[in-house]
Amino acid sequence: MAPRSPNIQAFERNLAAAESWLSPFNGYGPDNFLVGRPEFSFEEYRGWLAERFPPNRFKQLQEKMDLPPLYAVGAFIQALAQNPGIEEELHRLGTAAHVYVGTGLGNIDTIGGEAVRLAKAQSRWDRFWAERNPEIAAWRARVPEERIAVWPDAPVPPETVANPEDRREAEDAWWHYWAGRSADLGAYLRELAAIEGLAVEGEVEAAKMSVLKEKQRRLVQLQKTWGFPTPPWQAVSANLVWNIQNTPAAQISMLGRITGLAFAPVAACSTFGVSLKLAIDTIQRGEAKAVVVGATDPPPHPLSVGAFYAARVISSDAAVSKPLTEMRGTHVAGGSVVWIVGDLEHMQGLGFKPLGMEPLAVGVSSDAGHIITPSTEGPTAAMEQAFAASGVAPEEIGTWDLHATATPGDFKEVATMRALVPGSVLVTARKGTFGHGMSAGGGWELTAQYLGYERGTVLPTSTARRELNAHIAQVHDLFAFDEPCGFPAGAAGKLSMGIGGINACVISRPWKS
Repeated sequence: MAPRSPNIQAFERNLAAAESWLSPFNGYGPDNFLVGRPEFSFEEYRGWLAERFPPNRFKQLQEKMDLPPLYAVGAFIQALAQNPGIEEELHRLGTAAHVYVGTGLGNIDTIGGEAVRLAKAQSRWDRFWAERNPEIAAWRARVPEERIAVWPDAPVPPETVANPEDRREAEDAWWHYWAGRSADLGAYLRELAAIEGLAVEGEVEAAKMSVLKEKQRRLVQLQKTWGFPTPPWQAVSANLVWNIQNTPAAQISMLGRITGLAFAPVAACSTFGVSLKLAIDTIQRGEAKAVVVGATDPPPHPLSVGAFYAARVISSDAAVSKPLTEMRGTHVAGGSVVWIVGDLEHMQGLGFKPLGMEPLAVGVSSDAGHIITPSTEGPTAAMEQAFAASGVAPEEIGTWDLHATATPGDFKEVATMRALVPGSVLVTARKGTFGHGMSAGGGWELTAQYLGYERGTVLPTSTARRELNAHIAQVHDLFAFDEPCGFPAGAAGKLSMGIGGINACVISRPWKS
């Protein structure tokens, strides 16, 4: 589930075109940002759900779930369709089937929307009770010296604040202060506490409904008595709880009837690599025969685009910024990626065939340095760990995929790579194509690498040879550009470097025949 790519077929077809999948954001009205906006319709999965669950299940998911869980569910359903019989096997395996699907920014649309609703409700609430507080009139009737003596912590009156932006904050502080001193609000809260304090007595199942009805009756009467607006604690939807970080993994476990461990690895841009490592380790330890791994990100949102801009890592000139070129920054993207990995002998015994390449090992490390500027030591440690665990020597690598975000860190990443692998390695960098999915991006890049091997072709990138940065070319000059080329013999590497200095390096090789 990626920009311009609602399914794996579209993803592969779009990769072959060597075009950028980015589009204008316009999340602030007209602006200069390009983003990777997922092409997605949950309606496409209604039939699958209708065959397995009561009719209201689709509506529940659509109304309660933010887009990251829905993206992940859609990608999971697609993965099941590509492997007939795998759905039944995941259920049959019981606790030997796991789900490790992580997120990057999480459900930012739900969080942002509920925060706005809460702020508006709090403002209305404070003003309602403050306007009924006679202390305000008493405060205004006093001279400044008396005001300070009686109300030493009172905020400044908003009408005395000249700056319009500051005045708005001053109004919120003013009403909040006087609402907190309202005798009427205190009386209301005491009445509310008495209602909410009604307890279930006697036989639980029968009594609880009676208590709920009585509470509701009294709450309606309380509202009639006071005429207050919606309390701020009632303005926030329960969807905030239903859309925590583990929700995508949990929804996949429920819809796939998978009863093994389900949780969300969260490792920023290295999330997919970390999830894959956990799956490989779990299978090798014999704790699982199959693991659903993946990552899912929200569509570009004003909060995320603004945060990337404030961090000085995003391009904002209305043009595509490509890795390894002018270093103008990356582009925010959303979507998901889901793989099903399994014990080779077990899955082959059931007739399933492996695709792409074999992920041999994942090396992981932390920079323990800067929150966003990558080090040399951290990625090197992850790469060395991956080589050692996979049994692959650096000189056996034929192709390598970079994290490359079209920022100055690209130069250091290429230099770090070349300190370990030879100049004969064909290097790819794809964030100029689909943008930067915080957690899913690494999975998209690894999927592109595996699809290329299946075709025998390194699928093109969006960068032309003439655009390659001259300083990077001095360090390494063998890159996949905007024309397809043959897939080199040997193993493949892929490095991800996440915010916070979290690194994941995946070493893969062709399946042995």
